[in-house]
Amino acid sequence: MELDDHAEDLASDLGVDKEEVKSDLQNLVEYSVPVDEAKQSLRRKYGGGSSGGGAPSSKDIAEITPEDGNVTVTGVVLTSGKRSIRYQGSDHVIVEGRLADETGAIDYTAWEDFGLSAGDTITAGNAGVREWDGEPELNLGESTSLSFEDDSLDIPAAYADEIGGDAQLADLQTGDRAVNVEVAVVECERRTIDGRDGETEILSGVFGDESGRLPFTNWDPAPEIEDGGAVRIENAYVQEFRGVPEVNVSEFSTVTALDREIEVGADSTTMDVGEAVRTGGIYDVELVGNAIAVRDGSGLIQRCPECYRVIQKGQCRTHGDVDGIDDLRVKAILDDGTGAVTVVLDDELTEDVYGGTLEDALEQAREAMDQEVVADTIRERIVGKEYRVRGHLSVDEYGANLDAESFEESADDPEARAAAFLEEVSA
Repeated sequence: MELDDHAEDLASDLGVDKEEVKSDLQNLVEYSVPVDEAKQSLRRKYGGGSSGGGAPSSKDIAEITPEDGNVTVTGVVLTSGKRSIRYQGSDHVIVEGRLADETGAIDYTAWEDFGLSAGDTITAGNAGVREWDGEPELNLGESTSLSFEDDSLDIPAAYADEIGGDAQLADLQTGDRAVNVEVAVVECERRTIDGRDGETEILSGVFGDESGRLPFTNWDPAPEIEDGGAVRIENAYVQEFRGVPEVNVSEFSTVTALDREIEVGADSTTMDVGEAVRTGGIYDVELVGNAIAVRDGSGLIQRCPECYRVIQKGQCRTHGDVDGIDDLRVKAILDDGTGAVTVVLDDELTEDVYGGTLEDALEQAREAMDQEVVADTIRERIVGKEYRVRGHLSVDEYGANLDAESFEESADDPEARAAAFLEEVSA
């Protein structure tokens, strides 16, 4: 059924103007709200079938829930930034950010350019409410009446500090919008990917500041980023990539080279394994635990020459029959009593724990006529020992996996640590 037909049926049921309903329905659908959910939202807005429905009630931000159809709200614009999205084959430029009042803060998306700037105090009448990631979010569109207030609201200091969007990397969370960071480019490479308009060149790598490091993608390669050094980035947004926050720099972002250095924090966050897993994913974390097993798929492996995925019996899931490239890898299970993760070691770290090179592993496998002897050797070397591991943790339906940057046997004295723990318990 076409959107026009949905709007006609809905207008007939509710006894309201079709064009108004169609406009509201289109605004919701354009933001990826399923048609049935959008229609239910409009039924709530217009009174569930009765004509009229009344003007939306004024609400404090803390009172807004995903069940609200439309509301009127007054607040201070904390952040405001443009971004381009694609829905149903068309590009849409939206304005998004965060709004706060005396009671709380809420994300918003504006489908019209209302000229919002950080620090503005606005009243948005007939603002739509939708659920996004379990939380309410405001949608400002054609049916929204927006006015700028002369008198500013007195908002809590924690929200006032957010005005403008300046943040450190450690403060960023998946879903943040219109944020500004000043960072050092720690790693950067230019890549060609299959983008929404075909082959697209991007920059990807790692940003760092005093608080830590995060991966980034620059969708419209900026020479200031590719040249390295320190940069200020305005109007970035944060999405999840492999279970961790990733800074996204778009064509609407502003990138400026800084004439000063930015120190990158050398310390990572140290956590218990269970605590780290409960975060759902964290970039640059340090864990300490015992290697209790080495999983299948470790040791001497083969990868696809096209996509570099691990292959089985000469078969790649994407490219079919291929001539594999020999490589080394370890997938070790690390357990500290609070939880367990699979730690993945690349070829260099695997050579360290194996005690030999790829050529040595191939020679051992040829002599034994069994490539599993390489994994067996690694098991004998690491299982049962305690390791201090630093890397990037992702958690998904397949479990918790940490891509290791370092894998070192712990220098801690287990007896001393146990004695300290018992002393603490006794106290």
